[in-house]
Amino acid sequence: MRIRTPFLRLMAGLAAVFLVPSVVLAADAPMRKSGLWEIRTETTADGQKMPGPMTMQLCVEQGKDDMTADPGDQQDVRKRCSKMDVKRSGNKTVIDSVCAMDGHTAAGHTVITGNMATDYRMENTTRFTPPMQGMQTMSSTITGKWLGPCKPGQQHGSVTMSGMPGMGPGGEFKMDPEMMKRMQQLQQQYER
Repeated sequence: MRIRTPFLRLMAGLAAVFLVPSVVLAADAPMRKSGLWEIRTETTADGQKMPGPMTMQLCVEQGKDDMTADPGDQQDVRKRCSKMDVKRSGNKTVIDSVCAMDGHTAAGHTVITGNMATDYRMENTTRFTPPMQGMQTMSSTITGKWLGPCKPGQQHGSVTMSGMPGMGPGGEFKMDPEMMKRMQQLQQQYER
């Protein structure tokens, strides 16, 4: 599978950052400290390395650290998962899940390490049955580093990405939770 357009590359990268953690965090995994996090993501789809790594800054409010602006979504994720096994030992959490996602079954294995106050590392492999838009397997490594308080005007879920080709001066892309909802709606519309 080859992803050619900047928009689709962006969506694949955001899927790795937002979709996987929302399932993981819905499983009562450790939550990150409130503030601004620098997140670096490296993703492969069916063994092909995606463009990147993608680096972004994300404003997190610990009490809402489910990666969505809608607190009701966490329960929805749980309802869609027939398996959500969480094992914790010290600073390591292992999660094995099987969830329904837009007509597909997503079986995931995630390992999270770190203290969640200053840094973490998340490694995830998800297998889709049937393949999701031709993709059978997506693997990602996500590292997070706490930078300090969120910047003025940022709210939980605000994202800033730099170095994005075709995204204007300096390649900077900013997205708030409302824009993310609109992007998800567009993605669902085009999947039909």
